[in-house]
Formats: sequence, C-alpha cells, structure tokens
Amino acid sequence: MKPNEVRGLWLGLLGVVIFALTLPMTRLAVGTAQAPQMSGVFIAGGRAVVAAALSALLLLATRAPLPERSDWWPLAITSAGVVFGFPLFTSIAMRHVEAVHASVIVGVLPLATAAVGAWLHRQRPSAGFWACAALGSALVVAFAIIRSGGSGLAIQPADAMLLAAMACAAVGYGYGARLSQHMRAEHVICWALLIALPLTLPLAWLTRPLSPLPASAWWGFAYVAVFSMWLGFFAWYRGLALGGTVRVSQVQLLQPFMGMLFAVPLLGERLDWLTLGFAVAVIATVFAGKKMPVRAPAVEPMERAG
Repeated sequence: MKPNEVRGLWLGLLGVVIFALTLPMTRLAVGTAQAPQMSGVFIAGGRAVVAAALSALLLLATRAPLPERSDWWPLAITSAGVVFGFPLFTSIAMRHVEAVHASVIVGVLPLATAAVGAWLHRQRPSAGFWACAALGSALVVAFAIIRSGGSGLAIQPADAMLLAAMACAAVGYGYGARLSQHMRAEHVICWALLIALPLTLPLAWLTRPLSPLPASAWWGFAYVAVFSMWLGFFAWYRGLALGGTVRVSQVQLLQPFMGMLFAVPLLGERLDWLTLGFAVAVIATVFAGKKMPVRAPAVEPMERAG
C-alpha cells in the first residue's frame, strides 16, 4: 500500500476507537426504559449544539474560508446524515437496547459505507475485497443470531432505528470523505454542524432536562458532544480522504467489538469467549480485505459540480 493509504488506515482506526464509545456513552446518558435519564432527542440536538459552538471557534481561529457554492449541497447531505440522522436514531434507540446489542447492528456499517464510497468516488473494488467485506458482515450477523437465540434480529422499532442510523452514517461518511479531499477534514464537520444549528438549537432547548440528573449522564453527554460529534470526525474524514472510503471503511468492522469491550466496565454488560472468538474472525477479514486491490478511477473523482 502507498504511504497515504497506510496513514489513512491509522487515522481511520483512531476515528473508530473514538466512535466505538458512542453507543455505550449514549446509553449512559439516555438511561433505560426502567430508569430513563436524558431524552434521546435532547442528546441528538444538544450534542450537535455543543459541537457547533466549538466548530465556530475553530473556524474563526483558523480563518477558514467559506465553502464554495458547489460544496453547500454535499455539506447539507453530510449534515443530514451524521449531525442529525445518526445521532437522533441512535439516541432514541439506545434507551430500549443494550450497548452490546446495538454494537452488533453497527456491523452493517462498513459495507454500507464502502458501497456509498464506491459510488461517489467511482472506485472499483475487486471481487476479493467485496468477498472479505461480505464475510466480515456475515460474521457479525451470525454472531447476532447466535447471541439472540434466533429472535434477537427481529425488526423491532429500536432495531429499525439503528439500521436507519447506519444508513444515515454511511451517506454522511461518504459525502464527508469526498469533501475532505479538497477541504480540511476538520472544516467539513464544522460546517456541517453549523448548517444544522437552526434545527438542532431549538430542538435541544425544547427537550432540555428540567430535573436534576446524575453526573454519569452528563459525562456520557459530554463525550458524545465533544468526541463523537466533533473530534472523532477530524481523524475519520482525514483517514477516508487519504486511504480511500472503500478501503478505510472496513476498519469499522472492529467497531462493534470495541463497543462491546467498552460497555463491560461502563455499563456492566456481559462479554464472553464467543464474542472474543467472533472478534478475532472479523479482525482477520479486515486485514485480508485491506490487502485486496481497489482500483481507483483514471480521473480524480473530486471534480466540481456546477
């Protein structure tokens, strides 16, 4: 692999580590159906508002230029996916499912991101690459079936929301990575957050907590606001831009199992040898997949529209 691809994979891995804590921390903030904490809608809107405030400061400090006219529509799509759609669906769903269960559903995200990336960037992954991606996703699904006893994958409202969140994330990742090829990666997420502010600010204010909450809920909220919604994207979008969306997206296959590992000390959820065994198998597909050829288009895909 080229040096940029290697660097992109490492940055992508850093982003995945940060994102892997998102579901456990969201669960910490939103609570359970028996012991609810913050509203899922507030978490989705509030974390975006906090990150937007930090973004405004960063854009001013770096004297960031305004996006070009052709960039506003891709930024709006990015915002709809990762600033609004993904946080809203996951925050509502996490009150009704454990972080371990939700982390398994995240296993479909790498393949979805790769598909969006291949379409946007006109890349042509080899059959071997797609086989590894499909095998990794199949392992995650098989794990979910075994752990659920055959009933856990029924499409219930929380599962449907998590799958919708994965679709939103894949689109947001794909468009954000495309923009990061000619914009600074940190500026992409900053502008996406500011675009969403007219919607997220009133949403957060109207659903804000009106009664005292434990410190653990606020710590969970602080993490998803600063790290999941902001800093994680700095590494992730830069990694996708350097290493290619199709290839780097496969690092996300590690995210479900990292999320499970984090959920054990944070939430007291159970981790057994079966989970570790599947983790090793999925990791093997990631390393195999990154060695498979991904043919880039003859012409650089970042052509301006309009």
